[in-house]
Amino acid sequence: MASQRLKRGLRGAMAATAVAAAAVGVLPVPAGAQPNTPANASEALKKYNELAEQATKLNEELLRAEEQRNANQTLLDQANADLAQATQAGDQAKADEENFRVQVDKLTEASFEGARFNQLSALLVSDSQQDFLNRMSALGVLASDNDEALERLSGAVDAAEDARSKAADAQGRAQTATDEANKIAEDIKKRQSELQGQIDEVKTQLNRLTAAERTTLADPGDRPNVAVPAGKAGEALNFALAQIGKMYSYGATGPNVYDCSGLTMKSYAAAGISIPRTSQGQAGAGRAVSRGEVTAGDLIIYNGGMHVGMAVDNGRVVHASTDGVPVKVVGLNEPGSIYAMRRIAG
Repeated sequence: MASQRLKRGLRGAMAATAVAAAAVGVLPVPAGAQPNTPANASEALKKYNELAEQATKLNEELLRAEEQRNANQTLLDQANADLAQATQAGDQAKADEENFRVQVDKLTEASFEGARFNQLSALLVSDSQQDFLNRMSALGVLASDNDEALERLSGAVDAAEDARSKAADAQGRAQTATDEANKIAEDIKKRQSELQGQIDEVKTQLNRLTAAERTTLADPGDRPNVAVPAGKAGEALNFALAQIGKMYSYGATGPNVYDCSGLTMKSYAAAGISIPRTSQGQAGAGRAVSRGEVTAGDLIIYNGGMHVGMAVDNGRVVHASTDGVPVKVVGLNEPGSIYAMRRIAG
């Protein structure tokens, strides 16, 4: 069951990776064990790294599903707002239509009762030239009133039809968003279950490591003595470095535990900059930089978009790695195969 669950998770991760890769202009990296696992590592440690890598992918899938749910809720809220506005406009248009229709009906009735005459009839019944002019003036006002009433009635009818069309469109969008929300909710429930099963396997494997291996994994190292640059990128990096030693937790965004993208998101939030929640989303944030251009505060995305860290300088990165490992600084290439390098500020 566990192997089947892992295979399903990996297939989904690889499909999502291919889509994201097109957006950032890089090739996806095949899923597999963490590339920085030492060749002489124990079988237990190799298995632990493999399971942790797969759990990271499932966590990323879950976070993307939750992002989709949030985006879908925004669409649903907008559709409902549009529906309410269209309904209100439709009610007003219907009231205007009835009001102007009454005016037109009254003028029409007056016309049939003899209030409207052509110029000849006005001349025939006039007692004098002045009487004729007075009658023609009255008829002109009557015609003007009728034209205005007809124009308003036509406008009200058009407005009512437009409101009905917009309401029908909004209702359709709201229904589509609701249906999609239900599907997303089921997908999230499924992924949560898969992720929890994978986390349990990681923890089980972690407990099988030797005491020395667990000690090595849990060592946060020292906070590096670096000259943090001024500006937003420096503020973000300062925040990230201050989290060194805090443990990893899937789906966490602090303040005491983090996952990889939770750490980078919160770091830039501390600098007043909003970036996407997931490492896949962050792979498209800001602008691309080359390996030689990498500097403090840049985001380094790894392993097909499944992991992210923040550059300390051109040779090191601070990141939240995986379960059992605290936030720490490592060599820039240690977390895996580089997928994208993005500058968020500066």
